[in-house]
Amino acid sequence: MTVGTGDRLDRALAMTERLVAYDTTSRVSNLSLIEDVKAYLAEHGVEARLTYDEDGAKANLWATIGPPVAGGVVLSGHTDVVPVDGQNWSADPFTVVRRDGRLYGRGTCDMKGFVGTALALVPEMVAAPLSVPIHFAFSYDEEVGCLGVRHIITDIAANLPRPRAVIVGEPTSMALIGGNKGTRVYRTTITGVPAHSSQPSQGANAIVAAARLIDFLEELGAELAAGADPHSPFDPPCSTFNVGVIDGGTAHNIVAEICRLTWSVRLVPTDDANAIEARIRVFCAEHLDPVLKVLSPQAGVTTEMITDVPGLAPDETSAAEALVRHLTGLNASGVVAYGAEAGLFQRAGIPAVIFGPGSIDQAHKADEWVAIDQIDACADFIGKLTDWARTAA
Repeated sequence: MTVGTGDRLDRALAMTERLVAYDTTSRVSNLSLIEDVKAYLAEHGVEARLTYDEDGAKANLWATIGPPVAGGVVLSGHTDVVPVDGQNWSADPFTVVRRDGRLYGRGTCDMKGFVGTALALVPEMVAAPLSVPIHFAFSYDEEVGCLGVRHIITDIAANLPRPRAVIVGEPTSMALIGGNKGTRVYRTTITGVPAHSSQPSQGANAIVAAARLIDFLEELGAELAAGADPHSPFDPPCSTFNVGVIDGGTAHNIVAEICRLTWSVRLVPTDDANAIEARIRVFCAEHLDPVLKVLSPQAGVTTEMITDVPGLAPDETSAAEALVRHLTGLNASGVVAYGAEAGLFQRAGIPAVIFGPGSIDQAHKADEWVAIDQIDACADFIGKLTDWARTAA
């Protein structure tokens, strides 16, 4: 069977519009989208494998076109999107608007444009036998900690042929990205001892302790900046901290009993995340706990890690970089500061890169958009990948 490539872009645009129409904000189920994609693949004789979250309300999708052997290439993307709440959209976020050479809508850029383009190439992938398989790995809850893809990676290790490379189609403007920063997010709860504000020595102020912790994070951040590699490709070149949420106290005349912080660290791949965390825990144990516990053994500091997404360490010798370079002619790869699922694949021993249509500058905003010529370039690349997979060893 022969499938023409002339309507490739039209198919990619139509599939992107189809996917955007599903509200797959991370707080809701993505099952309607997943079931639609599963049915679409079945129409082309492709079987999909689903893995679910604990509640069965969300699912990942894995599918293979070509022989069930090791050495395939994974096209990886997430199906969830960020909320539109509080954003001033000029039209329905879940109905794509084509205007001025762009597709507007939630997820067009991040990252249903890539997922839709990959699916649009299915007829070409199945038209002739592939000697190397192409896999789809479409996950849930990337935007809230890369939760779903962890199940896919576990499934690969236990049940599926090991791929040679993963291409994560996050928006890079079709530039080859070989590295990104990791992210850890923590929630710290500081418990003090309440007292009347006229007698502060009778209490232990949780907010004051929180301020000391924030000061230490700032000092540690400055230390990491001072020791950063001046030749680092990352901007900024060091790991960085951010205290994003703080909540504590009950009234101006009560010594605060509770203060909660949500904070994060963006990690360059060469920094030891566990060592950084250990220094912060030691600071709390040596400088905050003793002060808080003077009046009550129940007082103190507890910190839990709520997100751990490793970065992608640059590796110009990886099979994933080599493949994209071969297919595109690109000679250089870059790095980005934002998070992605690629580092999780790399940590599992599977080479990965980030390479997809659209600019991260347009993601997560009102009137999010992707340029149609970016979708066209992505479709052309996946077409070249398909041609390569027909003859590659």
